[in-house]
Amino acid sequence: HAPYLGKLQENLMLRSSLLVLILVFSAASYAEDFDYSYVDFSYGILNIDAPDVDGDGFGLGGSFAVNQDVHVFAGFQNAGLDFGVDVTTFGAGIGYNTELSPTVDAFARLSYQYAEVDASGFDSVDDSGLGFGIGLRFAASEVLEIEAGIEYVDFGDGGDDTGFGLGGFYKLTDVFDLGLSGSWSDDTSTYALTGRWYFGQ
Repeated sequence: HAPYLGKLQENLMLRSSLLVLILVFSAASYAEDFDYSYVDFSYGILNIDAPDVDGDGFGLGGSFAVNQDVHVFAGFQNAGLDFGVDVTTFGAGIGYNTELSPTVDAFARLSYQYAEVDASGFDSVDDSGLGFGIGLRFAASEVLEIEAGIEYVDFGDGGDDTGFGLGGFYKLTDVFDLGLSGSWSDDTSTYALTGRWYFGQ
């Protein structure tokens, strides 16, 4: 297992979450204000190319609108990978969002990131750092929202990386959405199914 740990640290410590591993995907009604107050529950699948490691896990996260332009957010995730490796990630920070049109919002986020990798028979590896991301939310219809964005994460000695994310949410009720999302960096891809409950409107 030892050869995997260094590469796992480099690749996995840039993940702020499994449900929003690179980005936070949000849903809102067409031509109405986007809601930044919600709670997320998700199931995610993680694939790493080098080394060839796969796994899955669950996540819990959320966001709270402080005012019309500022929100705070946090997320916690745990995933089990091949070879008995467990990964735990946590991220929290503050974001700024602004309306570009009645159907498009832009946002920027600054966050603290923490990640820990455990493997049976070996000492755990952990690190912390900072993340910065930008993105767009687009209300494609009355029931569908699409989001895309980029995030950069720097763990210092643990490495840094830039990832791209894309996803969408379908509005099942006025306060509950179901979404699919994906995120990709140099060696890592993640896919998540997420349920989201809004409490801000």
